[in-house]
Amino acid sequence: MNAEGPSPAAPERDLAAQGIGLVASSTEAARAAEVLLRRRYHWADEDDAETLVALGGDGFMLQTLHAMLEEGPARPVFGMNRGTFGFLMNEWRLDRLSERIAGAKHIRVAPLSMEAHTIRGETWTHPAINEVSLLRETRQTAKIEVSVNGRVVMPELVADGVLVATPAGSTAYNLSASGPILPLAAKMLALTPISPFRPRRWSGAILPDEVSVSLRVLEADKRPVAAVADQFEVRDVAKVDVTLDRSRSLTLLFDPEHALDERIAMEQFAT
Repeated sequence: MNAEGPSPAAPERDLAAQGIGLVASSTEAARAAEVLLRRRYHWADEDDAETLVALGGDGFMLQTLHAMLEEGPARPVFGMNRGTFGFLMNEWRLDRLSERIAGAKHIRVAPLSMEAHTIRGETWTHPAINEVSLLRETRQTAKIEVSVNGRVVMPELVADGVLVATPAGSTAYNLSASGPILPLAAKMLALTPISPFRPRRWSGAILPDEVSVSLRVLEADKRPVAAVADQFEVRDVAKVDVTLDRSRSLTLLFDPEHALDERIAMEQFAT
């Protein structure tokens, strides 16, 4: 330090001047990466940042995006993987971060809106970036009536549950439940049963994303069902309405060679 104070950060290291802030999950790997990044770069305060770098895994990315939906403001997020799978994240690298963010591909995603009505008369509304799932709470299978735009399309689905997934979420729980992979640009939603018993051969449906999907729990007292919007759970639901909320879109930033839309497309060829 000289008599006039600390030397200014080099332009490529002064991310604060570019309005870029840093957030990290509480895991050891993410915290260690955060220490390295804060030594290398000068960052904007999280509350004042126009763009965020997020360190962690897919769960932390969803947590960061949900915080924007619930508290605002919505800002572009450049994730770097310090978690397990990191499907929503970029590769972890310490160097040339300013250049990576400046050249990143912008991917916009719109969340689902879940309106869940419980058997007690409560109503809960919550967004979901990946999927809204209905899951049985006990050993008994769930019985669910499925309606699309107010029309009953399946009077009784007997299964462990059912889910509605966005294209961004189609490679998550939806894929594990043998649902279809949806290209990110597709204006579609996946409606996928979870371990269906009747109709046993029904594998689900692909629906235009402007539709409203209503899921009414039959015998809700005897066969209790929980509704989950990403990580938010409502138990003992009687009816759940799911729509796409285009008014609250979010922006993810990806290295062009590692962009989410390409990765989702290539998942169709994974073995």
